[in-house]
Amino acid sequence: METLTTRGRALRLGATALGLALLLAGTVWGSDDHFPFGPFRMYATSNPPNEPAPDTRVEGVDSDGALVDLDQNATGIRRAEIEGQQSWYVAEPERLREVADAYADRHPDAPALAEVRIVIRWHGITDGRPTGTYHDETVVQWQAGTP
Repeated sequence: METLTTRGRALRLGATALGLALLLAGTVWGSDDHFPFGPFRMYATSNPPNEPAPDTRVEGVDSDGALVDLDQNATGIRRAEIEGQQSWYVAEPERLREVADAYADRHPDAPALAEVRIVIRWHGITDGRPTGTYHDETVVQWQAGTP
């Protein structure tokens, strides 16, 4: 068995110190975007036991008036990507055209989407248990023909 050289030890200690410094800085000042050096808050927090729990979805209405579920299978866009960029979609609803385009690429024979919207279903929670009640909130929508 060979031993590490002094230079090898110094490089390993330096890399370890750098990794620990990044982890510490990420823990103190980081966000989910800095993962794996920042905290992954998505799994570190929970909703209060008496507040509704959100369930975000993307849906569309095609030119025939049918409701279309625009999930990952329909568009290739993961729900987490939509949720992570939700504030950008709210600020610029025309960005939802990208979802309509992704749907059209995957379903060339389907009727075109006339509308795309992000909807949050707020599930009722009491004492940390679901109540079976909910209400939907449309947070942003885009209609074909709008810029």
